[in-house]
Amino acid sequence: MTGYSAKEIGRLLGMSAGELRGYVRDGFLSPERGEHGEMLFSFQDLVFLRTARGLTDARMPPRRIRRAFSRLKEQLPEGRPLSGVRLAVEGSRIVAEDGASRWQPESGQILLDFDPPPSAGESPVRSPAAGPSPQTLTPKSSEPEFSAEQWFEFASELEASAPDEAIAAYRRALALDAAHADAHVNLGRLLHEAGDAAEAAVHYEAALAARPDDAVAAFNLGVAEEDLRRLPEALLAYQKAVRLDPRNADAHYNAAALAERLGRTAEALQHLKSYKKLTQP
Repeated sequence: MTGYSAKEIGRLLGMSAGELRGYVRDGFLSPERGEHGEMLFSFQDLVFLRTARGLTDARMPPRRIRRAFSRLKEQLPEGRPLSGVRLAVEGSRIVAEDGASRWQPESGQILLDFDPPPSAGESPVRSPAAGPSPQTLTPKSSEPEFSAEQWFEFASELEASAPDEAIAAYRRALALDAAHADAHVNLGRLLHEAGDAAEAAVHYEAALAARPDDAVAAFNLGVAEEDLRRLPEALLAYQKAVRLDPRNADAHYNAAALAERLGRTAEALQHLKSYKKLTQP
């Protein structure tokens, strides 16, 4: 059984066990139970609790926060988590945002586009799983801080629904631990997919510096170097990838094609032979 204990939640978010029990009692959270009956919260629970903490920091009364969550739970389709909706404090009101829709969960009132935006002194409180802006991924100095590994987990949760925010979260993880190889690999992949092969290559190289036996980083570096038309460097990366993982058929195929283009016929034939052997039924 894995999860965040009440003590860990308290350390991360500054919440008491009583507050956590209150959210469980109100039906907003359904933690698992450990071997000794202790509450174990999921990462999704952590996202929800961070949003709740943000509303508290914005000086919303606890009664209003619970009422907003209760109404929001009624308004969402069955099975949709509360953490899947962005929440913000605008003046004296709590506002929910889901894509193009904005409304006040306490009253159910829809807010149209011509409603005035929050003033300069108002700060949004967003649920990271719903795709927060990069600015909200950097806590204020007075807010509880995540570790590099927790920012990494955070970013992994965001990748499918909010890749830009995932990039910001991976950068936050690396700001805390520059040698986090997995964060470098994943950030490099997202940047590569977004069309920035040059920066992606930098992160793949950093991953290999931190973890020299990372076959995925070596292969991805080869693809990035090839996209940048640095063919000798790409071939070196593919060669490293197949040394680390001789059963990587794609690396053998790419290496064969590059070796052929660079006039290394014997090497090309060797990689092609390995590729055919690995892909034969």
